[in-house]
Amino acid sequence: MHLRVILPVLGDSLVEAVRAEVAHWAAPGTRFDVVTLARGTASIESEYDEALAGPGILERVAEAVEDGVDGVFVDCFGDPAVPAAREIAGFPVVGGFEPAVLTALSLGERVGVLTVLPNVVPMLRSLARRHGVETRLGAIEVVNVPVLGLDGEGEALVELLAARGREAVARGQADVLVLGCTGMLGVAEAVRARLADGGAPVPVVDPTAAAVTWLERAHRLGLRPSRTTYLEPPAKHRVP
Repeated sequence: MHLRVILPVLGDSLVEAVRAEVAHWAAPGTRFDVVTLARGTASIESEYDEALAGPGILERVAEAVEDGVDGVFVDCFGDPAVPAAREIAGFPVVGGFEPAVLTALSLGERVGVLTVLPNVVPMLRSLARRHGVETRLGAIEVVNVPVLGLDGEGEALVELLAARGREAVARGQADVLVLGCTGMLGVAEAVRARLADGGAPVPVVDPTAAAVTWLERAHRLGLRPSRTTYLEPPAKHRVP
């Protein structure tokens, strides 16, 4: 399988960390590459950021079509431009939200999300409504760390995530927790262990892991986006 990871940001500062994380989760035989955007934003933390990143994401998806890849992971929990990408791609395309939350729903009744900033909470609620899972989405807790600041938090980030997760579980608003930013790299197991030690033995879903394994499974099963939902766009003049 050939997987294309679209990191929907400007610049290459996050590429090596993302490459290492995807390599950790990818199965033997899965080859992948990581690309960033030629136009867009430094990170996606608002609807405005998402709208600005959309054209750059779709440009990279069109390149993936030309390159004959088998699947695309748009590496952002907000699933930016994913429905549009499915219209122009004949292969599976996912972001971070859908595979992570749907995985979490198979592990417990109420799903809690641990995310970065208050700005993204309405976006995640909107995604939950789109996917029809809003009644099972409980707490959305924020750690008040911007995406570009996550890498420097280390142990402090693990403690923040565990503290917010513990509060959500204690209030009965989470039976499963999802890391609500794909920039929270390599901390899911540590957060789960910290929660278990503190009396909250709940699963913690890593969105990168969920996305990569979701795409691998779809490829193995020979599944593609439905053309009765994601119809090819009508031919017309466009200025990309």
